[in-house]
Amino acid sequence: MFSSFGQLGEGLRATGYIADSIATTTVFLAAKLHKPVLLEGPTGSGKTQLAYAVAEAANTSVERLQCYEGINEEKAIGKFDEPLQRLCVELKSKSANVDWDSLRTELHSQQFFGAGPLLRALQCEKPCVLLIDELDKVDHAFEALLLELLSVWQLSIPKLGTIKARSIPFVVLTSNEERRIGDPLRRRSFYLRVEHPTAEREAEIVALRTPDSTHEFHAGMAGLAKALRGWSMEKPPSVSEILDLAQALKVLGSEQITPEMRDILLPLLAKTEADRRKLLLRDGFASLIFDAQQYSAEALRRSAA
Repeated sequence: MFSSFGQLGEGLRATGYIADSIATTTVFLAAKLHKPVLLEGPTGSGKTQLAYAVAEAANTSVERLQCYEGINEEKAIGKFDEPLQRLCVELKSKSANVDWDSLRTELHSQQFFGAGPLLRALQCEKPCVLLIDELDKVDHAFEALLLELLSVWQLSIPKLGTIKARSIPFVVLTSNEERRIGDPLRRRSFYLRVEHPTAEREAEIVALRTPDSTHEFHAGMAGLAKALRGWSMEKPPSVSEILDLAQALKVLGSEQITPEMRDILLPLLAKTEADRRKLLLRDGFASLIFDAQQYSAEALRRSAA
């Protein structure tokens, strides 16, 4: 997918994703060696976005399997289209000479099978990015379903047979750590811990999305993000939510957040009633802004050093 480490780094940065040297090296090696990458860390730290950034940098597509409690093989791999099979049988049965053995074989071919994300990823003409998102929401039995795919790049499907990969996808597994991912998957993967970015790096991320703003504005957004995440909120802001806030401020024509802007910005900052009430506490928002300004000044000092 990438001819060099430098090409990957430049490609990720061009998408607006700033990765450190460890993450970039891990992704490059995983792509070269056909290894999955397991990304673990808090919600909103940029795990999912890394998969999309890699796909954009490689000029390829993303096949996404969104995991959830109760997901089954049909959702992940696919299933036979039974109404289409029945229609085919009805049409063929009108013929005087029906070869039922051939018909049975035809009904269990890929033309009657609706492929899910895992199968579609194997059938891509050129390598895609297969994103298996929030794997910690499923049980170990579902994890076992992935082992054949990640070991020999094929899927064994009842009645359809074994489907081998046309191209080997770049696989990204993400986990918010609601449950520990099993050892078999961990052993097959390269592991990356993904935390929320430092204030300096987040300022750089904001700068890529709002290049016409001042350095102080970028540092201010990063300082606010750090302050919010340090407030023990139920839903601390993700990197993408801070970028949304930065864009909103540009629309409002403001280069900084003041305590007087509390009510206007509450719908952007608080995503639960508990967090909204916390920000509405007397002097609470003003205290938050004070903390954000301190973090912002610190980020500016470090970037100038």
